[in-house]
Amino acid sequence: MAHVQVVETSSLGDRSYLAHDGRVALVVDPQRDIDRFLALAGRLDVRITHVAETHLHNDYVSGGLALARATGAAYLLSADEDVAFERTALADGDEIAVSDALRIRAVATPGHTFHHLSYVLSGPGGPEGVFTGGSLLFGTTGRTDLLGSEHAHLLAQRQHASARRLADLLPDGAHVWPTHGFGSFCSASQSDAESSTIGQERRANPALRLEADDFVTETLDGLDAYPAYYAHMGVRNSAGADLLDLTPARTADPAELRDRIAAGEWVVDLRSRKAFAQRHLAGTLSFGLDGAMSTWLGWLAPWGAPLTLLGDSPEQIAAAQRELARIGIDRPAAASSGEPERWAGGDADRLRETLVATFADLAAARSGRVPRHLPAPDAVLDVRMTNEWRDGHVEGAVHIPLPELTGRLDELPAGTVWVHCGSGYRAAAATSLLQRAGVRAVHIDDAYSEAAPAGLTITDR
Repeated sequence: MAHVQVVETSSLGDRSYLAHDGRVALVVDPQRDIDRFLALAGRLDVRITHVAETHLHNDYVSGGLALARATGAAYLLSADEDVAFERTALADGDEIAVSDALRIRAVATPGHTFHHLSYVLSGPGGPEGVFTGGSLLFGTTGRTDLLGSEHAHLLAQRQHASARRLADLLPDGAHVWPTHGFGSFCSASQSDAESSTIGQERRANPALRLEADDFVTETLDGLDAYPAYYAHMGVRNSAGADLLDLTPARTADPAELRDRIAAGEWVVDLRSRKAFAQRHLAGTLSFGLDGAMSTWLGWLAPWGAPLTLLGDSPEQIAAAQRELARIGIDRPAAASSGEPERWAGGDADRLRETLVATFADLAAARSGRVPRHLPAPDAVLDVRMTNEWRDGHVEGAVHIPLPELTGRLDELPAGTVWVHCGSGYRAAAATSLLQRAGVRAVHIDDAYSEAAPAGLTITDR
């Protein structure tokens, strides 16, 4: 029987896997920071002999090639992928013996990409599960538009057929081990399941419940925008990524921070949004490490522009470096740890705070009872994604999705803008962007689910 260990990358909504028999191991879809897999193999006292890639990823830089080179493992990838490195090229039906007790069979499952492979893992007793990458996910499938909207319809048709093929090949008890679907924008929709089997997917997954035309329509109708940095990931993965450099970034002093901010560079505060609101360096941007920092920062920041990281400790900055390296932002331009007073060089005039409100405060303000510590709202800005807005929004709000905000600032009404999202994290980033642009903004740090109970009218028109 195979033992399958999950290696989660929750910040990107992905999972990688290490399957072993107690002696040798197969790693599937590893993230770029391969030290995690080497450490896991060391703890288990197993040797990594095979590394398998289900597809050329669009949401992160793969560590597959680097891990294979570091361990001497065979690197398994579809024969149809156009890559600039040597690999063990697989086609539909090819089998690889990982050991006497474990083997995998490649199954062509196009849909998320054209050359996508899933891997059926079998032990002495037969199939135990399938590594599905971006094909059959928990309650959904991988999105089909990442290679261009012109391919989305065809790939959705193929995604439906691929899911059906896996269900026909495997018994109900076979485990489903997907790479995407835990918050990743590679997923067509989101699911909160922790595990699944082919039998469970037969009952829950639209790809296995709906006919092809209905599945295609539902899938395409549900697709929203995806991170801009995705455009760079496939190219990087087809070229083959090198090893990471996670050595500490150069330390910036207060004068350098002032100059970088004055030049309009992105100086990012990694502390929690509550800490940022209490006190921060003027002109800095809030992307707390306690949320999906790499996804949103990678999406919004101009690609290739210098990033400077501020954190409350060297460990926080190191963690951010690791997360950003996973999406191809290899080195920050500079960094500094400590407190805002240190970053300001003792100059109190360089420090700011952010006004914070709740939906109850907004309801009170709209009824003419503006809380004393807050300015009245001239506009309410909703920075959630389009699908979230369509599902319902605060009546009278202005909608600009966070990824579009920097390019649409001129659409905001004059005056004070109260900003909200779904939980408060994206609104913190948006508020800091508005403050940097000279807009008076209030951060609604509250769950959107509290808007209606607070007395605000919710509409879908």
